[in-house]
Amino acid sequence: MTIIHPTPQQLEWQNRGIGVFVHFGLNTYFGKEWSNGTLPASAFNPVDFDAAEWVRSILSWGANYVVVTAKHHDGFCLWQTDTTDYSVANSPWKDGRGDIIAEVAEECHKQGLGLGLYLSPWDRNTPLYSDNKAYDDFYIAQLTELCTRYGPLMELWFDGAGSEGHEYNWPRIMSVIDEHQPHAMVFNMGKPTIRWAGNENGLAEDPVEYVVNHTKMSNYTVVLSEFAENLYLPPECNVSIRRGWFWHPDDAPKTLEHLLGVYYRSVGLGCNLLINLPPMQNGQFDPADTQRMDEWRAELDRRFAHPLVATVTVQESLPGDAPGTTRWVARFPEEVLIDHLRLAESLEQGQRIAEHRVYANSALLCAGGSVGVSRLQVFERQKLRELSIVTAGESPQLVSVEGFLTGHSELPSIPEDYQAPTDYPVD
Repeated sequence: MTIIHPTPQQLEWQNRGIGVFVHFGLNTYFGKEWSNGTLPASAFNPVDFDAAEWVRSILSWGANYVVVTAKHHDGFCLWQTDTTDYSVANSPWKDGRGDIIAEVAEECHKQGLGLGLYLSPWDRNTPLYSDNKAYDDFYIAQLTELCTRYGPLMELWFDGAGSEGHEYNWPRIMSVIDEHQPHAMVFNMGKPTIRWAGNENGLAEDPVEYVVNHTKMSNYTVVLSEFAENLYLPPECNVSIRRGWFWHPDDAPKTLEHLLGVYYRSVGLGCNLLINLPPMQNGQFDPADTQRMDEWRAELDRRFAHPLVATVTVQESLPGDAPGTTRWVARFPEEVLIDHLRLAESLEQGQRIAEHRVYANSALLCAGGSVGVSRLQVFERQKLRELSIVTAGESPQLVSVEGFLTGHSELPSIPEDYQAPTDYPVD
């Protein structure tokens, strides 16, 4: 395992854990996932939009940041941009004076929610897209507006879909962020500081490695972005609560069991989880979606809100231990009955634990690969006072071991046949 030290901003982002994605725009009004930039701006009219209610709801679900699609692939802008007429300025909403990004930003800063913005590099509306230099100027102007008008940003989300084969001047684009939002996380493209987990199912695989030399570009291609050196790029798992990313009246939210399964296989493996809630045409979240999110948060709180905290101490190695082996004892204040563990390692000096094994009452209780910022383990109910833990990796720091009695000894299930779409959506 290659050791690279993260920045304080990367660690802060990792500790935020859960974010909410908001896909909203003209597609919402036409039953589209992607559109080609010709849908009329006059259709956009979210008469019941309430940014304060969005932010209150997102915080109530335990999320610590939001990412809003300021511009999707169709080129329609949810803010008052000077770069194009294809925006909220030419919609009937608030007589063309509304600004979704401004209102969400104000509430995020007021209520303490991290703000992220999605700005699609691919733009199907502007004729400038076919001219690389002209489009770079256009895109940089849009990015500059977003980076200078709406206060501190937690994340800038660059979607690789549709950009295959197009050459962007990423050094110029990244210079805007370096100048105006140097602490924002950059998702997956340009000069990234975080990366995509590689699918739209919201699932990671063990081990989750924070240091990589490439990222996958999109769900619709096998193209990779390769780097000249290894980088510390913790992954973000993204998934929609529904089948689609934009709201459709005939769609429905995933089951509670499915969403719990996503949590265990993302946050529970040391990744961030970005879960999409698409607003309806009136600008409000669908009641079916909010009810499911309320249920999800309530069940996560029931399982994990009251941890049993163990004291962790390092032990001497035993003769015959392989190089890089570290032994630990986790002792609870009294005998406990548990069926879950959550482990965490200190990451200030980089990710270091590549494998771990946990023993209780002289028997193997659970085992796995990476630990990272948060690692859940599930097992049959056990009564114990002490755990023996063996890790593999150079100079690790296991800093937290917590136990839980949830009443469940198996991972929540995900439908075997579920797969997020990997074909280009129809215009």
